[in-house]
Amino acid sequence: MIYLDGGSFWMGSDDHYPEEKPAHKVRVEPFWIDPTPVTVADFAAFVADTGHVTTAEIAPDPADYPGALPEMLYAASLVFQPPNRPVSLRDFSQWWDYRAGANWRQPLGAGSGVEGMEDHPVTHVSYADVQAYARWAGKDLPTEAEWEFAARGGLDRREFAWGDELMPGDQPMANTWQGAFPNENTLEDGFMRTSPVRSYAENGFGIYDMIGNVWEWTEDYFAGGHSVTKGSSCCGPRNPRGAALEDSFDPAMPDVRIPRRVLKGGSHLCAPNYCRRYRPAARHAQPEDTSTSHVGFRCVIRANRVVR
Repeated sequence: MIYLDGGSFWMGSDDHYPEEKPAHKVRVEPFWIDPTPVTVADFAAFVADTGHVTTAEIAPDPADYPGALPEMLYAASLVFQPPNRPVSLRDFSQWWDYRAGANWRQPLGAGSGVEGMEDHPVTHVSYADVQAYARWAGKDLPTEAEWEFAARGGLDRREFAWGDELMPGDQPMANTWQGAFPNENTLEDGFMRTSPVRSYAENGFGIYDMIGNVWEWTEDYFAGGHSVTKGSSCCGPRNPRGAALEDSFDPAMPDVRIPRRVLKGGSHLCAPNYCRRYRPAARHAQPEDTSTSHVGFRCVIRANRVVR
């Protein structure tokens, strides 16, 4: 793991999506962080040792989803499926398929596999799955503030983790989407879906894949903006945490009481014409029960943690 001394930095952004506002100064304490996302090989070792069965491999309980169509309650996960023509960017059902049999072992559904992808980030993992892995590994998930501090690599208030240009010198710096999402990917970075970890240069802290490839779970509950409280010093709040549980439920779905957590880092599906969230300040909401083909995670150990 990579040890970080912690420190103060400007979190969030006032220049992009509203949920990133306001930019504000915070401070985090020292911690260790995984140098890469948890890989398929890492997760396979965890499953072999514990027998863990992921959320995507279990049919949903009808009691947890009142009003759901019975024929939709089967073991599945969301898989990105590019359409063969331009479609409305307002309708994500045009490129997401709730696919039976899709899980971390079968990322594209029944008949697919992960042979040769052992060094890719594991995907199709819910919040319960990543928590279980972290406990097994003797680690934790990062807070949003810890994650963003690590992603910036010491470049405070810069647009990207490597500076202020998305592709300096036309060189891809992360696994993101080139072309018109969701139907045209020019593959300038060479990858249609996930890529092996360490495919791109590490950031200023020596950490890989903080931007692009897969979104990453954090511990924090999501709300539609940063809740800023005054800190006890010039450095801003110390070790801030996200929204309260009650504020994390999706206001557009008042009858669905599933908490949402903050995802960070963007993924291989982030594109200039859609979801420009390949930046350290960017954030996204993810229901705890939902797994997809473009979400993974990494872990931390806090320096003040008492290991029992």
